[in-house]
Amino acid sequence: MKRFAVRIMVMIAVCVMLVSITSNQAISCPFCNAPQLTLAEQIAQSDAAVIAEWTKGTPPDFDSGTPGNTTYRIEKIIKSPDTNAVTIDQMIVLKEYYPGEAGQFSLIVGSQDLSVSTRLLEKRLKVGSFGLTPVEDPTQVPVLIPVSFTTSTTELNWLSPLDISKEGFEYVINAPGPENDPQKRLQYYVNFLEAKDPLIADDAYAEFANAPYDTIAAVRDSFPKQKIRHWVFSEETSVTRLGLYGLLLGLCGDNSDIAPLKEKVVSNDEDFRLGIDGVMAGYLLLAGEEGLNILEETKLKPSLKSPSPVPFSETFATLQSLKFLWEYAPGTVEKERLRSSMRILLQHPDLADLVIIDLARWEDWSLLPKLKEMYGSEPYDVPAIKRAIVGYLIACEKQRPMDPATEVPQFVVSAEEYLAQLEETDPKTVKTARLLFR
Repeated sequence: MKRFAVRIMVMIAVCVMLVSITSNQAISCPFCNAPQLTLAEQIAQSDAAVIAEWTKGTPPDFDSGTPGNTTYRIEKIIKSPDTNAVTIDQMIVLKEYYPGEAGQFSLIVGSQDLSVSTRLLEKRLKVGSFGLTPVEDPTQVPVLIPVSFTTSTTELNWLSPLDISKEGFEYVINAPGPENDPQKRLQYYVNFLEAKDPLIADDAYAEFANAPYDTIAAVRDSFPKQKIRHWVFSEETSVTRLGLYGLLLGLCGDNSDIAPLKEKVVSNDEDFRLGIDGVMAGYLLLAGEEGLNILEETKLKPSLKSPSPVPFSETFATLQSLKFLWEYAPGTVEKERLRSSMRILLQHPDLADLVIIDLARWEDWSLLPKLKEMYGSEPYDVPAIKRAIVGYLIACEKQRPMDPATEVPQFVVSAEEYLAQLEETDPKTVKTARLLFR
């Protein structure tokens, strides 16, 4: 059962890698949860956005079939399609009941186009309303009702209101929108990553999750270094944020952070540590090749033992940190040194297919003799590894010079010969691999 779970994890990773082989480098934060719709994005995608105070509400009467409604008074206009569409102190009547009390404020966004509001609602359902817990039952989400104002000919379709605190009020009003400089935006949001209000903290985190790594790295000097150190090592920090905070510390930290980060990453006491890959990446950014040596001795090489003292998740996290250095932080460690570390995991049966694919992307053309030994041999005689080996041969094949007068490298000749052999002995695998690694 454990080995089956491992293979499922590996299969998911392979699917992600197959996409990355033919696409550009991922632009979002490499160690954050999946990007989600932020407050600023929802406001930017709407025609109107207001901060409104709850004034009164009428619950629905199910016996008589009378729908409920809720009235809000506009306190602050963030965005409006025209000067007359919404006004301060104007009342918004939503044809849905939302419990509340006087003095309670909400952010409400809407659109003149019902289809736009519907798409915003769909995004909320998929990623969770404003970065919060995803909605499990879409039928419980209030429907969108067109609202006509007596003070304007403009008709707006409003999404369900989002309650916000006083701090949330100020946060939303002052937040720079997507049209602003990306670096300046992150300089604002970094101050709210651990805000007491979970709505604010979740939204600030989502801004980093959506940001390209290069943008995050460019504003490293504005990071609150002492706070980030505390977040990385505090037991109170949410594990879902640890990957980001570890990466941030690697960007803004100094030599004094290397030893405590090392102590944190080398531990093998827990079976699964969410976010440890980001902490490893931060450690490698600061420690460089010396840190890579440590991870080899504490993670990669011991993982090949049977039984292994290193949980599979730790080995996989180390693999991810190597990929991070190659893709996002070139020059931190020399390329051949990274290839050397990755080659260690060729001997790991549960990771060999991933490693082969990565080394093909990294143009390590020294593997063919080893791969020929592995093909069809235990414990590597599994379809995923065989497909990866054929994929490597195809990658070698593509290195043949376009100019017929140019000498063909020996690794290309050898790969083509072995590929022709496999087309005779294992045509099904070759056919499948050619579809995957086109």
